Amino acid sequence: MGIPSMGAASSAELSPMLERTLGDAIMEQGRHDPNYINDPDLNQYLTAMGHKLVASAPGGPWRITVFGVRDPQINAFTLPGGYVGVNSGLLVSAQNESELASVLAHEIGHVVQRHIARGMTQQAQNSHLMLAAIAGALLAALAGGGDLAMGAAAFGQAAAVDRQLGFSRQAEQEADRAGFEMLRRAGYDPQGMVQMFTLLMKRSGLNEGAGGGAYMSTHPLSIQRLSDIENRASELPPVHHRDTDTFWYLRAKLRVVQAQDRQTREEALRQLRQDAGSLTGVQRSAAWYGLAYAAWKSNQLDQADAALQKARAGGVDSPELACLAIQLASQRGDQKSARAQAQAAGTRWPDNEALALARVDVLQKAGRDNEAIQFLAQRVAQWPDLAILHRLQAQSYERLGQKVQARRAMAKYYEQTGALSTAVEQLQQARSLSSNFYTKSELDAQISAIRKRLDTERELLQRFKRK
Repeated sequence: MGIPSMGAASSAELSPMLERTLGDAIMEQGRHDPNYINDPDLNQYLTAMGHKLVASAPGGPWRITVFGVRDPQINAFTLPGGYVGVNSGLLVSAQNESELASVLAHEIGHVVQRHIARGMTQQAQNSHLMLAAIAGALLAALAGGGDLAMGAAAFGQAAAVDRQLGFSRQAEQEADRAGFEMLRRAGYDPQGMVQMFTLLMKRSGLNEGAGGGAYMSTHPLSIQRLSDIENRASELPPVHHRDTDTFWYLRAKLRVVQAQDRQTREEALRQLRQDAGSLTGVQRSAAWYGLAYAAWKSNQLDQADAALQKARAGGVDSPELACLAIQLASQRGDQKSARAQAQAAGTRWPDNEALALARVDVLQKAGRDNEAIQFLAQRVAQWPDLAILHRLQAQSYERLGQKVQARRAMAKYYEQTGALSTAVEQLQQARSLSSNFYTKSELDAQISAIRKRLDTERELLQRFKRK
């Protein structure tokens, strides 16, 4: 089925607010999905790429959040409300950053063209029940009585929605063209889209159901679409985009992360060893980093340290290497070295979230919770949307016996991750623990504000469920 024409009626049936409510609620459950990759390096990198791409898109500002999913198949998908999931296999298969960015740009193209909202509107008009069922499950989750099977099916539901929407050829071409423009304006090589499309078509043809087949099943490519992008790219002067070092380090890490059994793990390690022996520069360093990361995850600390030293050979350094060195020192029990390394790395790379979190971990393990709270307050000001900072604050407050502050911090964490009912519970606990009139008044105001948000979300979901 195609996408209905965009217009006021379509927007009225699935408003941006309702679309965002659906996305927030699905994502809140999706973070419990065992295949959700909770990696600060990856989350920061992908979301920064998403922001860079969407910065020049018309009709903004657009709220885009990109996250990783542990799956070796080349795939990406879009949730309502600007959430984009990227399979680990997509990043591992990309031969350069422009190829990865091209798929992300296409997905964001669906967001800025509001294809998800328009497709969901049509499904409701045609009495399809899947989306109404999801709305019902989300309503139960808001009430604290359901959680989409503890989150295990959240992204499976999203993929099912993706398949059910069945974007028309016109919609896919619209996303291609919007994505191509974002790719170009962001400074990536537009040939990356041609290269990735060619790879996907080749993978799908040679190995149906694996590799590119996963993406092709929800975003069917055609010679016409490929030719259109080839023609557009051929009209532009050559672009020499320099891949970031982070791209190569994350690519190596995800090769390990997505290996979930012995056979695939051994294959991943074999490929990393091969790369470490045949490549040069940052790609060689990244391969050794991947081997060090794999050894660290297996608690083979001597092997991890040896591989990390090879990754840093010749003076090569990066926030990813520094973070792993901090984690290794901490795991060995050398907290003094870990603290010194964390402070030095934070000074060198002050905008890196993973290093900041590693420093908090070191401070907390050393029992320096007052110092951790002070550092976390600075990071909250720096990254107000990074919810985990509030959870870490709560841990330190709890250890210091500051129970009211601990529950208020946890409430903020749950509020930012969409678990509004749980946030209210935390605030109610804080109120019962406090004897201060002014604190109780503040908590009452917070509870009232979140309950209003809950009521609004329930009303929106109920309206969608009835469609």
